[in-house]
Amino acid sequence: MARSIRLAAVPLVVAACAALAGAASAQDLPPAAAAEAAVPVEHVYVALTTSTGVIVLDLDKTHAPLTVANFLKYVDGKRFDGATFYRAMHLDWGDQPSGLLQGGLQGVNVFPPVAHEPTDVTGISHKAGTISMARFAPGSATADFTIMLSDIPSLDAQPASDNPDSRAGFAAFGHVVSGMDVVRRIWDEPRSPTKGEGVMKGQILEPAIKIVSARRVPAPPPAS
Repeated sequence: MARSIRLAAVPLVVAACAALAGAASAQDLPPAAAAEAAVPVEHVYVALTTSTGVIVLDLDKTHAPLTVANFLKYVDGKRFDGATFYRAMHLDWGDQPSGLLQGGLQGVNVFPPVAHEPTDVTGISHKAGTISMARFAPGSATADFTIMLSDIPSLDAQPASDNPDSRAGFAAFGHVVSGMDVVRRIWDEPRSPTKGEGVMKGQILEPAIKIVSARRVPAPPPAS
């Protein structure tokens, strides 16, 4: 469960290599790599305080700017206060635990939908701990989100697919930096055998777990 989210690579300059090979200028890099090297990744940290514990998120504002801005509108407007985690999808395949946890406002008191940012553009894949937007059609996401309990690559964009929904995939925009034990505890809470429609039947938490507050927080200290 501690596997980290895969982000688009950020080139690093290593002094030892420069000493051996000579200092390389940005004009020696391919245009895309040179542009990437010039843009530092901007992280925004958000703490979701739940009735079960605290989950801290690292949101990638550089690679998923629209999705992060949308999420932060709900955080800064305190609209997630009183929202719930209401769905725990358990998959019976792959390394366990396998599935995802879903929370949000369920369409109540939401802003207009955010434009879709696919994973083949952002470079943020659906790994264990990733946070991603829940949606119906691509471009319909508002205030509901999922947290991966396991790697679910089928949620990534599949550009070669004949299915428009699979081509778009889901919009991942960050990952959990602390509190995956809280995510797991919520995911393990009892589920109703009858609530939910379609694929969600049997996946609805009973009772739902309350999100007490969602607030921006400082960056956590580096791991020792």
